[in-house]
Amino acid sequence: MQQNLHSPQRRLIELRMEHADLDCLIDQTDGQRPMDEFTLRRLKKRRLLLRDQITRLEAQLNPQEPA
Repeated sequence: MQQNLHSPQRRLIELRMEHADLDCLIDQTDGQRPMDEFTLRRLKKRRLLLRDQITRLEAQLNPQEPA
């Protein structure tokens, strides 16, 4: 059971969920006036960092076959 809590697949799911939450939050923040540009930039930077982590983890879990 403990192994499942720290598995790469679970981490990938958690990262995807956080990324989706940030998408929603960015959409909400982007629609507000006056817009807090600093907060919006921080959220977008965090979302990009999550996207990079997701991509790296996916590559580790599903390595590409040599051509």
